Amino acid sequence: MAAPAPLSPLAPKKYPALPPIAGVRFATIAAGVRYEGRTDVMMAVFDGPAEVAGVFTRSKCPSAPVDWCRQQLKDGKARALIVNSGSANAFTGHKGIEAVELVAEAAAKTIGCRASEVFMASTGVIGEPLDGARIARVLADLCDSAREDRLMDAAKAIMTTDTYPKVATVFAPLGDTIVAINGIAKGAGMIAPDMATMLSYVFTDAPIGSAALQAMLSKSVERSFNAITVDSDTSTSDTLMLFATGAAKSAPRIEDPADERLGPFRRALDKLLRSLAHQVVRDGEGARKFIEVQVEGAATRKAAKRIALSIANSPLVKTAVGGEDANWGRVVMAVGKAGEKAERDKLDIYFGRIRVAHQGLRDPAYDEAEASAYMKKPEIKITADLGIGRGRATVWTCDLTKEYVAINGDYRS
Repeated sequence: MAAPAPLSPLAPKKYPALPPIAGVRFATIAAGVRYEGRTDVMMAVFDGPAEVAGVFTRSKCPSAPVDWCRQQLKDGKARALIVNSGSANAFTGHKGIEAVELVAEAAAKTIGCRASEVFMASTGVIGEPLDGARIARVLADLCDSAREDRLMDAAKAIMTTDTYPKVATVFAPLGDTIVAINGIAKGAGMIAPDMATMLSYVFTDAPIGSAALQAMLSKSVERSFNAITVDSDTSTSDTLMLFATGAAKSAPRIEDPADERLGPFRRALDKLLRSLAHQVVRDGEGARKFIEVQVEGAATRKAAKRIALSIANSPLVKTAVGGEDANWGRVVMAVGKAGEKAERDKLDIYFGRIRVAHQGLRDPAYDEAEASAYMKKPEIKITADLGIGRGRATVWTCDLTKEYVAINGDYRS
């Protein structure tokens, strides 16, 4: 087992206090999924059927747990969530399916629910079969030890190359009641979500139906997890799920996605998912810089996002930032290759508030020393103004360093 990576320099200085969410309890255990003595399984147990929504990877090679969750989501109810690290249970054929079914049936028997009310996810190495029996035999212990105040433990249990757990919490009014929303996430590499994130789970005590949850989640993800990238690679296991226990009985129960009373909750959910997404980027494998890429003046919003991702995913842009090199020519390159409408002689580029290029030329006031000083900051903002329309988009990424190569060259060791 490789030694754990040092804590990311972009890690949070402190973690928020996570208020217990009534109706859901958490437990973790070392099941020996891949490494002995490592906490590698977390379980969330719902006291009653929770409403559930989810979005999953668009990869054409999804993991067995992703296929399972998609199928079970149709019923919109959950009694348990089980997540393991160490093995992704992806590209594992019938053995992978059998492992999922074994765990689901064992959990259902332990809790006293239907197997279809058990959701699962796996993260880790692709192509190595998951021993479902290892997980099944610890489920009773997990159920017995589950407590409301162990969400942070759950966040730690699902880490792989992460250097810190990702957690967030927000509150929102729903009617005359304040409801809580807690979220956790894992991910540091293979990050270019095409639906959600690597793994992320959100819990609330709000009494909101699954259809309304799904509508909010599907929209919110576009402004959070679908707007981040570490290395342009979309995982086989990307999963984002939202569970509502309904324990806040004094709040109004809402089923209609168009209900105006959902406004504050929707905004709070947006804030929480954006926080988790940013934390994933800040823990990008080997990352030393957090980069915001903003594109303005594009022909359409869709075009702006495609150009922003072209910049954010460019190895040349990312290595320039990592080397603290104010090489704005690489941003020009990334805009030009995006395949969207652009006019060279209308393009402006900024590093922070410093305009480095203007209307197809180096800015007349460009100062190399000023730009170089800016690039030494831990947080960098790159803006490309195309000057041809009103489309705009923002995405977030990190730099590309030698450490990224070292981590991934040794991943299976």
